[in-house]
Amino acid sequence: MRFTEEAIVDTTIPDENVVRIAVDLACRAPSVHNSQPWQWTYADGQLDLYTERGRLLASTDPSGRQLVVSCGAALNHLQTALTGLKWSVDIRRVPEGPHSGHLATIRFRHDARPQSHDFDLLAAIRHRYSDRRPFGPVSVKTPLPAALTDMARGMDVHLTVLGQDARPTLAKATELTAAARKYDSAYQAELHWWAGHSIPQGGIPSDSLATAENRDRVDIGRRFPAGRDNDARTAIDRSTVLVLSTDTDGRGAWLRAGEALSAVLLEATVGGLATCPLTHTTELRQSREMIRGLLPDRGFPQALIRVGTTEKKSPPRQTPRRPVESVFSIGRRHSAR
Repeated sequence: MRFTEEAIVDTTIPDENVVRIAVDLACRAPSVHNSQPWQWTYADGQLDLYTERGRLLASTDPSGRQLVVSCGAALNHLQTALTGLKWSVDIRRVPEGPHSGHLATIRFRHDARPQSHDFDLLAAIRHRYSDRRPFGPVSVKTPLPAALTDMARGMDVHLTVLGQDARPTLAKATELTAAARKYDSAYQAELHWWAGHSIPQGGIPSDSLATAENRDRVDIGRRFPAGRDNDARTAIDRSTVLVLSTDTDGRGAWLRAGEALSAVLLEATVGGLATCPLTHTTELRQSREMIRGLLPDRGFPQALIRVGTTEKKSPPRQTPRRPVESVFSIGRRHSAR
């Protein structure tokens, strides 16, 4: 048999449509206030992830730490999606140094052999959502927290499962943050811009937020504007709280923390648990130090996660996403921003 040049297919480079599908799924990742602060460029057989500084929440996140954590979550969503599509990746993180907006370069290998659990994780990308309502407790019989701790460790991130004795400190850190932010007009304007009404392709619409009654039953949540969820609950929040922390506190650590955040959320979703990421108590120095004091390793807290059980009779509305065309380009590289 004679092979023509046209018949030779480079199996080390995925088709553009495969990359587009994976990026579209990656953009289902959670981000601070659903700001979706990322851009992807596919050129010369590699995919690059950049921050989009125009979506930095300047009052909430002046250092850009949560922006990078959000991008890390999208990076892990991408890797999860590609595994399900039978592609594995080599990732070079922060390739242009800690002050660049160029967060990752991704190269491909067509050698993944996904197992059934990988397809469960792929499905979880579409099913996962942040539930800001009160949760029931996690069963003491579930092995998930221990498994998540091991998984995070493999990503150079510490995961600490806090006991109920830590709850008063978490609530105090939340109260401190809320008090400091109450009369911060720039923060409040930013919060109400992104949450509580419909923003095309972003933000947190009212239908995705807890009612005032449900919100007040979660003593450790960010004080978002009251929403319109239609699920009346009478019990207070009994969630388990996980803390993701790192040994250092720079862009590389933030990115990996976001990757671990994504991995934990997807595993919990597959395990039938409800989740809600929390970052408000990591935004101010004093409240972040309070969280740090709860950690055995005294690492830098990057994100917290409420995990619990809920009757999924009426899940909150999923938050909107930007169309993939607005965050993904082919054939030209962005300048690092």
